[in-house]
Amino acid sequence: MSARPIDEPHRTSSPLELLFDLTFVVAVASVTAQLAHGIAAGHGLAGLVPFLQVFFAIWWAWMNFTWFASSYDTDDVAYRLLTMVQMAGVLTLAAGVPAATGHSDYGIVTLGYVIMRIGLVGQWLRAGLEDRASRRTALRYAAGISLLTLGWVLRFLIAETGAFPWFSGLPSFIVLDVLELAVPLWAERARATNWHPHHIAERYGLFTIILLGESVLAASRGVEGALETGEVRAPLVVIAGCGLVLLFALWWLYFLVEAGEGLSDRRHRSYLWGYGHYGIFAALAALGAGLEVAVEQSGHGVAASPLALGYAVAIPAGLYLVALWAVHALVTTEPVIHPAAVLACVTLILSVPLATPRIGVAGVVAAIAAGGVLLVAVTIMTAAARARAGARRQVPQPAGSGES
Repeated sequence: MSARPIDEPHRTSSPLELLFDLTFVVAVASVTAQLAHGIAAGHGLAGLVPFLQVFFAIWWAWMNFTWFASSYDTDDVAYRLLTMVQMAGVLTLAAGVPAATGHSDYGIVTLGYVIMRIGLVGQWLRAGLEDRASRRTALRYAAGISLLTLGWVLRFLIAETGAFPWFSGLPSFIVLDVLELAVPLWAERARATNWHPHHIAERYGLFTIILLGESVLAASRGVEGALETGEVRAPLVVIAGCGLVLLFALWWLYFLVEAGEGLSDRRHRSYLWGYGHYGIFAALAALGAGLEVAVEQSGHGVAASPLALGYAVAIPAGLYLVALWAVHALVTTEPVIHPAAVLACVTLILSVPLATPRIGVAGVVAAIAAGGVLLVAVTIMTAAARARAGARRQVPQPAGSGES
């Protein structure tokens, strides 16, 4: 197992990586469905913290595998078998999502997380054994991941016994999360890994598409629930159609930037860029849950108020746009999406739910989708104007024009 070249041409996701991502489809679908149930029951805020906790575990497991694979994807027998172990862990974690989000029982989620980390530690130990140049880095990763895995197990056991209630709550979760995020920073101080910028950009783009697909799936579940009443109403058609338009606009905005070149030139910003995607990914998953309930309520009643349903769509959409602008700004010389346009769009999106008593949930979703479309249009026109201005500057002046 030796590190792959940073500048390897035509580096793309492998079939094994694509198969690995499918296990996360199951996990994300499960956590999104649980958040949707909480929103529909009128307990959206209460379910938000468990959602963010479980989603962090899902996202961080995907992150760990993705960056390791970008450096050490040997695709041999040992690599494939250890990857299969990690996939089994993801599926175990997904099975424990209902208990974790519904009853704060993190036993199965912790077990799945431990299984995933066993496979990952095995990969890093193998890299440390066979790649002498990066041995210190690999062993640091293996040590840091192992210690923190023990920390998660200890946290669960303490929660079960109730010996130290303060350690089993949200503060301990935040501390362990911060330490998880610090492991790569500490490990790569010895020697940076050979992750491939274009490969990483593609992997993040593919996971974004997965989450957009989950939002479509969540909205389709809402349509199924609404159709159980046997009647198709206008609000159902409006919410379903405008939800699809909104997701298409968010997809368009994400892929305005080809992040590979930016990451290649600014490798020191990779941590902020990679970690910043937690906001993008979590917002997309939460948006899927909001759209599901918004569609569902158009067919039959739910416990949540119309105002809450409006914000269940508006807040994730607004957070997505803010996080996307911040992530793009890290890898571009000038912003592709103008910050003033983002601010105006987010302000509009977050204000629209206040009009729910007059325009209904369908009107709110339509207005939010219109805001996304407007932001896409403004961004395209701005980019076209910049291109024309740049072309004019490059045209040589004719002789005798009077310019020196």
